[in-house]
Amino acid sequence: MKIAVFHNFLDNIGGAEIVALTLTRELSADLYTTNISAENISRMGFGDLLPRIQSIGKIPTNAPWRHQLALWKFRRLNLGKKYDFYIIAGDWAMSGAVNHKPNLWYVHSPLNELWEFKKYIRTNVLPIWKRHLYDIWVFINRIISKNYSKHVGHFVANSSNVKERLLKYYGVSAVDIIHPPIDTKKYTRGESDGYWLSVNRLITHKRVELQLEAFGVLPHEKLIIVGSYEKGARQFENYKGKLEKIRPANVTIINWADNQKLRDLYTKAKGFIATAMNEDFGMTVVEAMASGKPVIAPNEGGFKESLVDGETGKLIDDISSKKIVTAIHEINNELAHDPDHYKRKTQERAALYDTEKFTSKIRNIINTHQ
Repeated sequence: MKIAVFHNFLDNIGGAEIVALTLTRELSADLYTTNISAENISRMGFGDLLPRIQSIGKIPTNAPWRHQLALWKFRRLNLGKKYDFYIIAGDWAMSGAVNHKPNLWYVHSPLNELWEFKKYIRTNVLPIWKRHLYDIWVFINRIISKNYSKHVGHFVANSSNVKERLLKYYGVSAVDIIHPPIDTKKYTRGESDGYWLSVNRLITHKRVELQLEAFGVLPHEKLIIVGSYEKGARQFENYKGKLEKIRPANVTIINWADNQKLRDLYTKAKGFIATAMNEDFGMTVVEAMASGKPVIAPNEGGFKESLVDGETGKLIDDISSKKIVTAIHEINNELAHDPDHYKRKTQERAALYDTEKFTSKIRNIINTHQ
């Protein structure tokens, strides 16, 4: 069976991009996208896939043109009968469903900029003069995306959280849940070097400032933040600049870490911290658990599905910097009493999300709906 995977863009490699690349590898598929960074793809361990990755045209770096043109280009794409099945693995590539059937949409958000995070973006990200324009853009694209969604053959959500959003925003109830793939066998637990780790895109709804505020009152603790962002994109550059201004001396921000460097950071960390708002699923916390590390995260979104409070770390209601500080003290005390306190529970939990399980479930759906 010949399979094609559609993804918005591959110039900055985060969780959604890892899923698209993993699908391409595991299913021996071809991958269609817009912007491509061969360097970043290679450094994340997917360089062997480059001959099978094709660009359908470059798009701008900045929103909303970046998202709009990705949607437009995939709507215009028509590969005829070249493939037997199509997987839409990027939410802004969902318009590709119109001309490409049979298909499934592996949904990460869906389209948070139009729905789940609209109020947050309008209030916390945009200047007042842009808000009316944003409202118009959202109104138009909600209509367009709902129309495109009617061409999707089968919906697969990356979490129960996202399944609920599909029902709420698109009226879709027939949805399978398949959590994103983590190559758990490649993560190992090592002796702690005494630092906490955080891995996020540097974008406002990740609420990284809460981490900086917490470590600002913990001068004897150390935090390493791996924060990827699209260079040249104003929304990312502005947020990164804000974080650098309030960053305390005991926090280091690394703008990029390749696959091996990232695994090494997980291996030697004391624990992991996530602060994303209503996260779709959250692959990084599973990577941390695969490394045997306790996780501190908000008790919301996809984190409620992957983490177990008290067993894999701490889930915090109404997260704040003060509550992060309290959770750090509690975990420090537990690890001082027993350095392996979280090891078994975290690694057992992470194993539930292994790549082999993910691939098997995806294959079953393709075989059923081709």
